[in-house]
Amino acid sequence: MSTRYAALLRGINVSGHRKVPMAELRTLLTELGHDDVSTYLQSGNAVFSSASGDEDALRAELERAIGARFGFPVDCLVRPGAYLRSVADACPFPAAELEGRQLHATFFDRPVDAAHFHSLDAAAFRPEEFRLGARVLYLYAPDGLGRSKLAEALGRPALTRGLVATSRNWNTVVKLVEMTRD
Repeated sequence: MSTRYAALLRGINVSGHRKVPMAELRTLLTELGHDDVSTYLQSGNAVFSSASGDEDALRAELERAIGARFGFPVDCLVRPGAYLRSVADACPFPAAELEGRQLHATFFDRPVDAAHFHSLDAAAFRPEEFRLGARVLYLYAPDGLGRSKLAEALGRPALTRGLVATSRNWNTVVKLVEMTRD
């Protein structure tokens, strides 16, 4: 039995740097033995089916293959569709009432608890807010990510040191949930 996964690549195809063409990413995933491969947007979202049940092994395999193919390292997260559905279902903000650009999910490589963000005065950023979930941070930024002071603070090296994290707007999260349905 195979599982549908989403691969979330971090920091590619930004301002013409670290180019990973999506057609080549699809080919690479197929060459790795995965089925039903597709991509979404140019920002590093791929969906595939695999018989493997080990997302960490899939992640390591994909990172090695991307480094070998493109000549630079790319951090990846691999998450099963069931996990993505649980992220969408557990959203603490009224996602249906918000524009996709106002709500973001930052996915982490491991669980992160509130103590990780203890140095951040979240109240100083209102009406922006964040909440933690299972290996995910939900960010409500009413004016969008580009204008978000809270997103900027959350991305500071002191808070992200040692973590692999990559963010997606809510429209992308919803699309990946749809694309990973078994």
